Amino acid sequence: MNASLINTEILPFKATAFHNGKFVPVTQDDLKGKWSVVFFYPADFTFVCPTELGDLADHYATFKSLGVEIYAVSTDTHFTHKAWHDTSETIGKIKYPMIGDPTGAITRNFGVMIEEAGLAERGTFVMDPAGKIQIIEINAGGIGRDATELLRKLQAAQYVASHPGEVCPAKWKEGEATLAPSLDLVGKI
Repeated sequence: MNASLINTEILPFKATAFHNGKFVPVTQDDLKGKWSVVFFYPADFTFVCPTELGDLADHYATFKSLGVEIYAVSTDTHFTHKAWHDTSETIGKIKYPMIGDPTGAITRNFGVMIEEAGLAERGTFVMDPAGKIQIIEINAGGIGRDATELLRKLQAAQYVASHPGEVCPAKWKEGEATLAPSLDLVGKI
């Protein structure tokens, strides 16, 4: 990525997802009006990817209780997502949409395409209800992500969005003290 995508609006796209046993259309408009997580991963039927997607599935009810929808995206087709869902116990737990991006358009929109491989990096993007990116995390291929850490960061983003003038310090968890940036705090932390 040449420029930060933080606070930019997601670019238009059209895709098909496998969701709740059906193929459904998904566009950038589906990600607006609520908090959304777009979770890119390299490929179906691989090694680290199912551990991450299964971890998200195990925490999906918590994400939903926070008004968040998760969208998993790889450069596989929606047909491949269905086949993986039907044959893997771990992937079979998934209740969130699995978007197929065989052209790589969405993956390129978010700047996580590995061009020489035609695969996505392990990129996580959190969008606010206006469709603006608030959190970006990109890991190397061999490093899996943790749904509980994503939940913590998402709760911090939601808190900051609903409490203007406050910020969340390192390791902040819901219910803990926040900071109100001011001249009085300079040099005192």
